[in-house]
Amino acid sequence: MKIRFLFLLPLLVSLVPATPSLAAGDRYALVIGNAKYPDADAPLKEPLNDARDVADELKRDGFSVEINENLTGDGMRRAFDKLYGKIKPGSVALVFFSGFGIQSARQSYLLPVDAQIWTESDVRRDGISLETVLGELNTRGAGVKIALIDASRRNPFERRFRSFSAGLTPVIAPNGTLVMYSAALASVVSDAGGEHSLFVQELLKEIRVPDLMAEETLNRTKMGVTRASRGEQVPWISSSLAEDFSFIPGAAGSRPSAAAPPPPAPPPVVANNPPPAPPSPPQPSKPADTVAAPAPPPAPKPQVEAALPPPVKPAEPPPAPSMDSGPNPGVLAEDPTIKGLTAKIAANPDDVNALYRRGQVYASKGAYNLAIKDFDETLRINSKDVEALNNRCWTRTVIGDLQGALKDCNEALRLRPNFVDALDSRGLVNLKSGAVKNAISDFDAALRINPRLTSSLYGRGIAKQRNGSAPEGALDIANAKAMDPNIVQEFASYGVR
Repeated sequence: MKIRFLFLLPLLVSLVPATPSLAAGDRYALVIGNAKYPDADAPLKEPLNDARDVADELKRDGFSVEINENLTGDGMRRAFDKLYGKIKPGSVALVFFSGFGIQSARQSYLLPVDAQIWTESDVRRDGISLETVLGELNTRGAGVKIALIDASRRNPFERRFRSFSAGLTPVIAPNGTLVMYSAALASVVSDAGGEHSLFVQELLKEIRVPDLMAEETLNRTKMGVTRASRGEQVPWISSSLAEDFSFIPGAAGSRPSAAAPPPPAPPPVVANNPPPAPPSPPQPSKPADTVAAPAPPPAPKPQVEAALPPPVKPAEPPPAPSMDSGPNPGVLAEDPTIKGLTAKIAANPDDVNALYRRGQVYASKGAYNLAIKDFDETLRINSKDVEALNNRCWTRTVIGDLQGALKDCNEALRLRPNFVDALDSRGLVNLKSGAVKNAISDFDAALRINPRLTSSLYGRGIAKQRNGSAPEGALDIANAKAMDPNIVQEFASYGVR
């Protein structure tokens, strides 16, 4: 339907063998915190603090640590090359990345701060493939490879193309690898906007517990995040470790007895978070190649939700936008991305790519009138540009020009039948205009092409409820919210509640 944001990824790979066979020099960690992305509305608050705290902890645990902040693509490649050069047979390699991540073509990519992403091919050009990193570490002889990834944030690139799913995808990793994402597969989490992420808070709490095997450390982290978020954020773990490793080996280096009481936990990090009853243990982690099912996750059971403490009431959604809404044009003109595109257009007023891309940026920032003007110019140059037709359809839908939007979407689908983005956009047009049966049909068609298209899943749920199928609609809505907790707020901003 639109041009959405995806959120993004920290990565950490670190473990210490449970036996004293590896010296401190055999453990290497690369820690990256990327916070200042020019296309984002503001720098991320968490990655730099998280990276610094993780680096400090790993140094205490005997790792040789390289920490980097706000790396460009060239900087990230140099940092990884430096890490690869240190690896010796049997080494432990840990990578921690915090920032934006994105999945495309069934791979997860870490994004540098200067990524210029407009099409799916740009992801592969500018992003750093997690699978490639783990494969190279394995080729260099690393015996233990660990990646802890906190990049399931909604990022500013998602609205530009949507032929991928939200969040991250399973990793096809070599043997001897332990991977943890801060959120479930293909899902994103709300950015708390605090000084530290919940994921890293819980990770550092558990990593400091001696004698725990690495898998147990991460499983305890998963339980802690799930409990603290009241089930809204559930990390994902995949392990193919063949040996026991511990971040902090004990004197005997042995796994603690099942009867041994757990160490006392520090006070909860989240304020005003009464201690809920312990949740059921998470499902055992599976290797990456066994968890890539494309079907949406099941809806949570009502009785479980009823037992949970009431969630914090979200902020009142903003009113539906109009042609006159959005940021001040003078402020937008100083945006680095817009400034660069405007310079290209000034040099060549018929630069169709620059016009289309600037329209996308305007739309993503809520400057809908300026976005439509750029899409108008794009279509003046090439009336058969289906991407511009779809984006103008979505923008017109958001501001309430439903007749014009329907015309654009119909033309896009005439030129490219089964164009999933246009089906998704037209579903929103029909939903807002009250044609709920047509909306269901469009969302059904989009979901047959991409079963994890959250906007179509949520839109179909709303349409089914309005069409009298309340239970089916509630299931779609619950599944969509499980994949993207921000989806309700997003649709409210379109005037759909």
